[in-house]
Amino acid sequence: MGTGSKRYSNESVDTILLGSETIRRRVCELGVQISNDYRGKNPHLIGILKGASIFHADLVRAISLESSFDFIAVGSYGDLTKSSGEVRILKDLDDSLEGKEVLLVEDIIDTGLTLHYLLRNLQSRNPKSLKIVALLNKPSRREIEVPVEYVGFDIPDEFVVGYGLDYAQRYRNLPDICLLPNCSTKWG
Repeated sequence: MGTGSKRYSNESVDTILLGSETIRRRVCELGVQISNDYRGKNPHLIGILKGASIFHADLVRAISLESSFDFIAVGSYGDLTKSSGEVRILKDLDDSLEGKEVLLVEDIIDTGLTLHYLLRNLQSRNPKSLKIVALLNKPSRREIEVPVEYVGFDIPDEFVVGYGLDYAQRYRNLPDICLLPNCSTKWG
């Protein structure tokens, strides 16, 4: 995975799990794979705000097909390191999904609760297809299985920040994905 070294002077940020160059290469690989899989189609990429915004932007640029995009915002964490399990839409889509080839772009799949809710909600809007692309996957935390077609990295059960992921709205701007000490998601 990453370099494991410390790069940031901020003592709140611990070890780098995935460096920016490793992330960039994997996002490019996902873009090529999606471009091949959707050849002759126009994928509509829905970014889940706020965490997936940086991944979404980089992924859209890595796809060599005409595509469109939109954003949806959901809430389930607040300032916590563990999902409350209650998902609510904070910002809905601007356009209809009727007949579109939809790719739901997520930063991290943890319990699966948020994606399960979103998949049911978005499927009811009659897209032609609906698939998930996630930068990070924590399979050990899964409570509800969700079908994920594209995964950037499987990661251990640790709390991560950077590259759009946050803790209480902090650290989103870090170019690397880092472990946050004393914020383990291991709850039992």
